Amino acid sequence: MKEITILPADTYTVINKTVIKSLDRKLITMLYQPIIGYSATSLYFTLIDDLDKKELISEDLQHHHLMSTMQLKLEDIVIARKKLEAVGLLKTYVKNDTVNHYVYQLYSPISASEFLNHPVLNIVLYNNLGKKEYDRIVDYFKVPKFNIKDYSDITSSFSDVFTSVSGNVLIENDNIMREETNKLRIESRVDFNLIISSIPSSMISPRCFNDEVKELINSLAYTYDIDDITMQGLVKNSLNEKGLIDKIELRKNARNYYQFENDGRLPTFVYSKQPDFLKKPQGDTSKWAKMVYTFESVHPYDFLRSKYKNGEPSLRDLKIIENLLVDQKMTPGVVNVLIDYVLKVNNQKLSKNYIDTIAGQLNRLHIETVEEAMRVTEKEHKKLKKQFDAKTTKQVISKPKVERQETLPDWFNKELKNQEMTEEDKQELDELLSSIDEEIKSI
Repeated sequence: MKEITILPADTYTVINKTVIKSLDRKLITMLYQPIIGYSATSLYFTLIDDLDKKELISEDLQHHHLMSTMQLKLEDIVIARKKLEAVGLLKTYVKNDTVNHYVYQLYSPISASEFLNHPVLNIVLYNNLGKKEYDRIVDYFKVPKFNIKDYSDITSSFSDVFTSVSGNVLIENDNIMREETNKLRIESRVDFNLIISSIPSSMISPRCFNDEVKELINSLAYTYDIDDITMQGLVKNSLNEKGLIDKIELRKNARNYYQFENDGRLPTFVYSKQPDFLKKPQGDTSKWAKMVYTFESVHPYDFLRSKYKNGEPSLRDLKIIENLLVDQKMTPGVVNVLIDYVLKVNNQKLSKNYIDTIAGQLNRLHIETVEEAMRVTEKEHKKLKKQFDAKTTKQVISKPKVERQETLPDWFNKELKNQEMTEEDKQELDELLSSIDEEIKSI
């Protein structure tokens, strides 16, 4: 979907599609906030506060109102909004006009039981919190057990208490407020025809692959990055004696498979590519723009993988990338610039201490776009090199000077900003991106 540029003057209306209870606020702060962050949580509650006294609909407001209320840049509010959409708390609609108008529909969080058994949300929560804090939250929502084995059930039924008699005409009531939740939407990535055809019909029940089971299989395939062939085996191993898929067993098998392949780790979820609103506008045909586009169009894992040619990145290098994306919260495009820079100037080695130093500086400068990262990195490198050369000259003034050939990133060449991209350059870029795409598909 093409990203629409949003402006402070664009208006919005909040519509409440649900009944928001006091428990919902606790569910959002305890379960959702560790995943979507404080800004997204704050946006959800701010949109609730925009509603009228009946908490049904808001008046028309400008996005400048959100910026002032939350004290955030509009770009940060857009990121927060997308996170709410991703976890099912918000749906967004837009009508294009001279001033665009948005509709934000609010939904309730799912129950603690659904959340803590969800194939995606539960994994992300565990990773973001760690075992100790995760166990504390699970204990909070656990229902205390009380043994009623020795008790007799003496509860009265409705018919025991009330008797049917003639009365007034019944009036049907529709469009009444009720609690509404919104499911996570995960694009289909499983070939169910392939999986179903691989299992003998005598082994499965006609009710085996219902919508609920298919949704679970697709979620697990996404969460654990499982291909169709592997999923075939996991599904077969999860069939019970009735020819149905044991959903608990399937979850366990998928998790065990992933942990076996990844040294006991669980998956982590991050933005896949540079957000559209942080990308350079298209139209520039210079070599500089070509590099910017490349950094913006590829996930850091795939960019690093392309540097290994036919090999796989080491676990140590992948951990560095994960740290930059998850812990340092750097944008994917900026991480790509950092990877390219460090590999070039550090003899193709990803030194963690070196990377952490530069990453810290980029974060303190609030660098989010690829072009900003390229300019700052080039500027700082030249500054450090000048200091190093001055220091070296003093220490070895009596020794003959030895010229050292230094390998630098291509974007350090200022002429690239004025050089048009030739057909050969375009072909090189297309081949790079297509080769990365092919590598992704082959995983």
